[in-house]
Amino acid sequence: MTVTTDRNTRSPYLAGNYRPTHTELTCDLEVVAGSLPADLNGVFARNGANPRFEPKGRYHWFDGDGMIHAVEFANGTATYRNRYVRTAALAREEDAGECLWTGILEQPDFAQPGGPYKDTANTDLVFHAGQLLAVWWLGGEPHVVRLPDLETLGVQNYEGKRTRGLSAHPKLDMHTGELMWFDHKPFPPYLTYGVISPDGELVHQVDIDLPGPRLQHDLAITPNWSILLDMSMMFDPDALAHGKVRLGWFPEKVTRFGLIPRFGGNDDVRWFDAEAMFMYHTVNAWEEGDEVVLVGCRIDEPFTESVADPSRIVPAIASLRLAPLFHEWRFNLRTGRCTERQLDDALAEFPRMDNRALGRKTRYSYHQRCAEAPTLLFDGVIKYDYDNGCRAEAHTYPSGWFGGETVFAPRDGSTAEDDGYLVTFVADEATGTSEVFVLDAQRIADEPVCRLRVAQRVPTGYHTWWVDAASVGAQRPL
Repeated sequence: MTVTTDRNTRSPYLAGNYRPTHTELTCDLEVVAGSLPADLNGVFARNGANPRFEPKGRYHWFDGDGMIHAVEFANGTATYRNRYVRTAALAREEDAGECLWTGILEQPDFAQPGGPYKDTANTDLVFHAGQLLAVWWLGGEPHVVRLPDLETLGVQNYEGKRTRGLSAHPKLDMHTGELMWFDHKPFPPYLTYGVISPDGELVHQVDIDLPGPRLQHDLAITPNWSILLDMSMMFDPDALAHGKVRLGWFPEKVTRFGLIPRFGGNDDVRWFDAEAMFMYHTVNAWEEGDEVVLVGCRIDEPFTESVADPSRIVPAIASLRLAPLFHEWRFNLRTGRCTERQLDDALAEFPRMDNRALGRKTRYSYHQRCAEAPTLLFDGVIKYDYDNGCRAEAHTYPSGWFGGETVFAPRDGSTAEDDGYLVTFVADEATGTSEVFVLDAQRIADEPVCRLRVAQRVPTGYHTWWVDAASVGAQRPL
């Protein structure tokens, strides 16, 4: 299959393997190398941006409609499906036969019915209380998607108790079954935090005081704390005062981390100052005596115009510079001090780990390695071993092939942290040929356990989730 690329496109994120697909397909996957593991049973799902209509205005990669690509592994077989997330905004545009919203690179239209930005549910996935939720990075409606057929069932309103959006990335504590979430807005209240119970009841919601609007993308959890971020890249307050929305980088402002008890209120937040930075994704957090430890992907200069480093090609999305480095912060609850250190110098993002251990001390995590390219492409996956000096071991994709976020899929019956597989979509940028790679998480540098050919091109996307077969069989209706 040959893919043509319009090199005159107004955005590189509409070209190459970012180019959207409009075919919704169901098909069996062809094994082209290795063999399917008999102890891999469940659904691997990945969300991403896939604009249904020609974008209106300048296009940003975050603008596209949500489309989920999934593979169902069952008894030695693998079935691929892809479907749009059927949001209200997509339905409006399909009725109109055209794009109705501009994207985040244009000034928002606050008179637009449904909000100034299109809620696409295109960012992340989380399986909680028997339902797969598709969520949006700016904080929107959590859409319930049924497995394995990917039918959108509707919006989860938690019996009318949810009054705010649910932003990427909520955090699931698999030990308790609770889901911690947040929402952020460019107007007061700027930040809201909450907890959803194991049976899907919104049991806690509190507004958090901030000195102004912030761009929040992730949080972290431990058994006793949730960690909120107040970073040095934020909505520019001067622009907002003039009715405009613009991001700004303010390195003179410290980054703050807010530790809030899981069911705490605004007055319970303990703030820790750290060096100025921005972070899209945390990896994990845990408690060690008097300290809470956080690891994540730190960016110290998030705008392209702020750095010129000819020694390294750094990917960018519009004006945002993606140079994430693995980093650790330690918050001392006794002294109130934060200490931090860089753990590696490789550019890597979209970190994943064994979700069963989230919030507890872990040994391993898996980070997608950034290729030296002007757009965000991953040429391999790095496995970090914290118990061995943060030793890094990598799997490198074939030359010209680029992968997406991996997910850790435990083997049936496994309990060890890396006893399972890494699953991801990988594509040949030159031809558009797409495959599913299944890697042995304990021997990540080895050849894939299995390579599966997909009958259509799978565009480059965002975040993933693994749902084991038992959970798929125990889903709840909306």
